[in-house]
Amino acid sequence: MRTKIAMLLAAVLLMAGCGSDDSSSSGGGKTEPGPTTVKVAHLPSALFAPLYVADAKGYFKDEGLTLELEAIKSGQDGVPLLASGKLDVMVAGFSAGMFNALNSGLKFQIVGSMGISTGDPAKSPTALEVAKSTGITDIKGLKGKKVAAAGGPGATGGYLLAQVLGEAGLSLKDVEVVNLANPDMEAALGNGSVDAALASAPFTTSMESKGVAEPIGVPKKGTTGTGVMYGPDYAKTESAKKFFKALAKGAKDCQGDIASNDEILQILADATGQKLDVLKKTPFYTWHPDLAPQPDQLEAMQKAWMSSGQISYDKPLKVADFVDASFAKANG
Repeated sequence: MRTKIAMLLAAVLLMAGCGSDDSSSSGGGKTEPGPTTVKVAHLPSALFAPLYVADAKGYFKDEGLTLELEAIKSGQDGVPLLASGKLDVMVAGFSAGMFNALNSGLKFQIVGSMGISTGDPAKSPTALEVAKSTGITDIKGLKGKKVAAAGGPGATGGYLLAQVLGEAGLSLKDVEVVNLANPDMEAALGNGSVDAALASAPFTTSMESKGVAEPIGVPKKGTTGTGVMYGPDYAKTESAKKFFKALAKGAKDCQGDIASNDEILQILADATGQKLDVLKKTPFYTWHPDLAPQPDQLEAMQKAWMSSGQISYDKPLKVADFVDASFAKANG
């Protein structure tokens, strides 16, 4: 009997030892493979060119992944779905609502950046346009005026507006921010509904060519309000690494002057519904080749939205708690 008990005890210890060795060799547990069909929320926009290029060129397929793209109206719409696991990835703009969601306990990771402002007044894809009828010639002249921004003060457009206003010592509190979609800005500037608008190309080109408005400022170089977000469970999978590898490959294809790259322009036309001839005249953002997240920009967003009352908490969140740069570093 004692012999049988001893043998049983030895077997249990051996099994426990094997489990311990497996755990330590995998850093605390094996990484789950994750889904091969990845649910990705996005806003159809040339801002997210690396996503569309990587998909069209088969880079995700090369990694054994199939994308299930779901168009959304704003990044805020996808936050609850991402945090609950109903979405794996979201490629969209950041918002004050996103920060409020993080503060409330929702979990997700910001793993990459998307469109980065060039800072070049002549080639900026976004500009602060002022109605010619106002007679305003500089940013300081907008104090107390109505200024349109897509999504309102708490959206990506509001943050970009805050950055441009900041160049003249103004903030979102110094103007009346009006939530207006880009296609509606030209008419509003023309009929006096707003005095200025933070608009994106090709809408900027249209209002300028018709003499409705003129640019008085652009977001400085390096400014960004968009990026790549992972759901908390998806971020722990091998699929997440494969997804980012393919995405970064798409970003590398978007380096240089993509306005003269007919292949990429056609991909963007197919993905966004914009006309090819319009895209050829459109200034584009730039993208980091590794799509590295930009913690400094996230800090600036919190500051801008806290000062304008768009964020509901008083103490800034620690960016390191929800930013994971490891995916970008693996593809640098």
